[in-house]
Amino acid sequence: MTKARTTPSQAPEDESGLDRRGFLKGAAAAGAATAAAMTAATQIAQAAEAKPAQPEGEANMRGNAFVSRPGSDFMVDVIKSIGIDYISANPASSFRSLHESIVNYGGNKKPEFLTCMHEESSVAMAHGYAKAAGKPMAVLCHSSVGLQHASMAVYNAWVDRAPILMFAGNGVDAAKRRPGVEWTLCVQDPAALVRDFVKWDDQPGSLQHFAESTVRAYKMMMSPPQDPVLITLDIDLQEEPIHGEKLSIPKLSLSAPPQADARALREAAKMLVAAQNPVIVADRCVRSQEGVDALVKLAETLQCPVICNGSRMNFPSTHYLNLSESRPGLIRNADVILMLEVQDPFGTLHSMGDPWKDVRRAAKPDVKVIHITLADFLMKSNYQDFQRFQPVDLPISGDAQTSIAPLTEEVKRGLSSARAAELAGKADATKKRYRDMQERTKTAAALGWDASPVSTARLSAELWNAIRNENYCLAVSDRVAWPKRLWPTTKYHNMMGGSGAAGVGYSAPGAVGVALANRDKGILTVTLQPDGDMCYAPGVLWTAAHHKIPLLIVMFNNRGYVQEVMHLQRMAGLHRRDPKTAKVGTMIYDPEVDFAKLAQSFGVWGEGPISDPDKVGPALERGLKIVKGGAPALVDVVCQLR
Repeated sequence: MTKARTTPSQAPEDESGLDRRGFLKGAAAAGAATAAAMTAATQIAQAAEAKPAQPEGEANMRGNAFVSRPGSDFMVDVIKSIGIDYISANPASSFRSLHESIVNYGGNKKPEFLTCMHEESSVAMAHGYAKAAGKPMAVLCHSSVGLQHASMAVYNAWVDRAPILMFAGNGVDAAKRRPGVEWTLCVQDPAALVRDFVKWDDQPGSLQHFAESTVRAYKMMMSPPQDPVLITLDIDLQEEPIHGEKLSIPKLSLSAPPQADARALREAAKMLVAAQNPVIVADRCVRSQEGVDALVKLAETLQCPVICNGSRMNFPSTHYLNLSESRPGLIRNADVILMLEVQDPFGTLHSMGDPWKDVRRAAKPDVKVIHITLADFLMKSNYQDFQRFQPVDLPISGDAQTSIAPLTEEVKRGLSSARAAELAGKADATKKRYRDMQERTKTAAALGWDASPVSTARLSAELWNAIRNENYCLAVSDRVAWPKRLWPTTKYHNMMGGSGAAGVGYSAPGAVGVALANRDKGILTVTLQPDGDMCYAPGVLWTAAHHKIPLLIVMFNNRGYVQEVMHLQRMAGLHRRDPKTAKVGTMIYDPEVDFAKLAQSFGVWGEGPISDPDKVGPALERGLKIVKGGAPALVDVVCQLR
């Protein structure tokens, strides 16, 4: 039995009762209606520009009163008063009034609104910006769901000690919430989502309360140890008119960073002067070039080698006392170790095997440890970023950067002329040790030089050749180890460290934030961008293109989450199973991501993928030309796994 054929005109209706012709007719009508609505909106906007605004209280077309001076206008005044240049956000209804006030009342300048595709990117941009600019930018988050999206980035900033001024919209008064979505998104205590990893939060109940809490929040986040803060924005407080309140904005005055106790510094100086093999370990120590210079003076006074953990650019890689690559031997032979804001003191003195978790002592049993840190003043119980407890011989509470100069003076006072001469005599041997270390590094970098896919050492060297004559900044400097080993870094802004909490998804938006800060300083920004991280939040490419943020993104594209590959290989070996299956669930191929096309789709110049090492340099030159013209560019390089 054959079925009768139906012509298009006879096609049966679908289950909704709408045939194809009817659907197309309806779609055309909808399109025309949309176009008409857009035209009408344009005409209304043009008419509004031509006519003066109606005074507050005069009825609009719907019979509602106009609000000529909403509370959000005053909020903008407060934000301007503390010197915020940028405010990043994914647009949302819970801060719609403040958004409008920033753009129109505030003129979209200081702060300028930066459009982001994801709340996590908004916060990560602010994180990178704060480290590069030396001051915070602000972030707007959408009530509960926005903070849920942003929470990983907030935690990164918390662990990395980066100051971020966050505002989260929320409807406090249940009687005034709009039915439906607004109820779903509002929450009794928004800050509870992130309270374990912000320094301070508040939910102001009045505009005067908002002014005082915002200034307080800025003051608190900028006092070391620096970290994110959060102010909850009540929807009604933003949108309702100011009713003749006598409002004032408190004067902002920042506290001086807490310097370590003078007696404790004298004791530390005595221990360092008497030591035969002292070592300095610097982690989240300095925040500026002044801090770098101060640490150089301390190290030179003692002729003491320095290990830089990489959370900040604490010490120049070109200095002969930077022996970071010789870390195991330095720790093993040290008799006194000076730690400067080290996140993991226990891990500095010990190592732990995996998977058996056997702890081995890496330092002498009788080594004397001094630690200058403010970590004890910013510790919470739930999240374990404070690491395993490690007792030290001389714990000193104080801001490490601020305490370095007075410690140096105490060291100088404690040095006899004979001891000073003895220390100076160590310089030649240390310089030879530094040269030998550099030669070993160069030899290691040459291995697999012509390999395809491209070796990470070759990629790092080619990128350095492209930027060597520039005042440069490597925005994220912890994902690929070779730049720290090969590049001559002399300035604080040369390398900005990493995410802090190792949260994937920071690198791309964090680099855009760094590049934004450096754009205002005339510093060329580059980044080695992991492929897995880019897949978390590629929309930040659009933000960079739209806001004309110059950044050279060089994809470190190993087509996988390689750290996890190695974890699975280790587990397979432990379980006596096939390690080749470690690629399942960890590798990013079949299909391979075309990051150049991805960049182009967001308006960013892109080239690649490149797997021939000889083609990397010319591609970087082309990308660099785009960046120096004021726009972002991406070069996709297919690399070895490590």
